[in-house]
Amino acid sequence: RYEPTWGSLDARPLPAWFDEAKFGVFIHWGVFSVPSFGSEWFWWYWQKEKREPYVKFMEANYPPGFSYEDFGPLFTAEFFDPNQWADILKASGAKYVVLTSKHHEGFTLWGSKYSWNWNAVDVGPKRDLVSELATSVRNRTGLRFGLYHSLFEWFNPLFLEDAANAFMTRKFPTSKSLPELYEIVTKYQPEIIWSDGNGNAPDTYWNSTGFLAWLYNDSCLCASQFMISGGQCGCEHKYLWTSEGLLMFYRYLHKIGKASSRGIKRAPLSFSKTEVAYISQLAETVSCGGNLLMNVGPTHDGRISVVFEERLRQMGAWLEVNGEAIYGTKPWRAQNDTFTPGVWYTCSPKEGKVNAIFLDWPVSGTLVLGEPQAKLGETQVKLIGYEELLKWIALGEKGIIVALPQLTPKQLPCHWGWTLQLTAIS
Repeated sequence: RYEPTWGSLDARPLPAWFDEAKFGVFIHWGVFSVPSFGSEWFWWYWQKEKREPYVKFMEANYPPGFSYEDFGPLFTAEFFDPNQWADILKASGAKYVVLTSKHHEGFTLWGSKYSWNWNAVDVGPKRDLVSELATSVRNRTGLRFGLYHSLFEWFNPLFLEDAANAFMTRKFPTSKSLPELYEIVTKYQPEIIWSDGNGNAPDTYWNSTGFLAWLYNDSCLCASQFMISGGQCGCEHKYLWTSEGLLMFYRYLHKIGKASSRGIKRAPLSFSKTEVAYISQLAETVSCGGNLLMNVGPTHDGRISVVFEERLRQMGAWLEVNGEAIYGTKPWRAQNDTFTPGVWYTCSPKEGKVNAIFLDWPVSGTLVLGEPQAKLGETQVKLIGYEELLKWIALGEKGIIVALPQLTPKQLPCHWGWTLQLTAIS
């Protein structure tokens, strides 16, 4: 059993499946999907910081006196088809999905009895959106289902009262936030719990060690291989470090051993990037030992927009060919190539292979790799998706030149990034 102390809780290992998954999808969905302007921080930027673009947006599109709460009934989700979402998620090649069960606005996507009249069963959709998606994901895919849950709420009177008391009172966590966490764990049994947003309160205010001890010892998940991450853990004990400026999340420090190793790299909310940019992000993140978590923002009426679906399916198509260079891999001794830009390395130790993911097909027909140390008569080079072995020559003690096959666009294994597999190299 784990004691409610950081020394004891920190001893719990991360589940092996998370190291092997490498790619997941983060779904930001809530009342903020109604204005669909800026980001999920819309309410804060509009009402608290009064940022000019947000104020002008409201003045141009909504009548005077319109409040954020008035968006609630407009969050309708009438076109939400959880089976369709699950099929898109499966096609993306992702191994897990995380849904925002509640963001800092306080609106819960399930009928929480601790969020009366500000939840998806009482207002708007009149549906338990968490339950519906969890059921479809589990019935139709092999993805692990996770939930994001915000600890604090920007404008909750109980939280504001506790904050005014320098968090010496604990009305909000005991009556609202922690009961919600117990509720979603017991009701939905998520395999990832992303507990975020400590509101500058200490971990003792949130009873973080007490909650985690219950989670590990006595909850319905205690025997499961699940992940806990984010603000719940507090300070240096976060199981995933967060650096919002870089939109990046770092692995548990004692597990990786150095802060430069990336854990979850969260792709920006915009999907305007090209497909090769996302493949580049995936390759870069995995080469550094981490997971890429790609954001999707559905519409207020429950649709995953065509551009989001397109990017997800493109990732899936690429992973269908190159997945062995991503799933279950480890960082190699070099993360990227020292000679040719845009080449990222991963290692498949069980198979004895090093994977070199390159993003630009060279016009010359040859690819120079500055890192591998090849062995004449032993080293083999293969292009994933192409049957024949490739010819190569060594560049002294370190580095090789690989002759790529001459292929038409239709003959290429994929369109936006390719993988060389090298055996018997150091």
